[in-house]
Amino acid sequence: MRSQATHKLEVVVTEPGRLYELLDDAESTLRQIAMPHCYAGILVTRHEPNRYTLALSDTVPYGETREQILS
Repeated sequence: MRSQATHKLEVVVTEPGRLYELLDDAESTLRQIAMPHCYAGILVTRHEPNRYTLALSDTVPYGETREQILS
């Protein structure tokens, strides 16, 4: 089992109306990577209102997406 994320994407939103589209695209990309091995879920971290990272994480069950907000 993997102990940390092996794939990570950063999303920086310059147009607020595209936030969900960009997050959905990043999530879809990571799901395609995880699918063949069913080994990780996706952890979304909000760093700022316009900056997020999405990463495959074995702390999140496969098929699930969880969010954390850093202050």
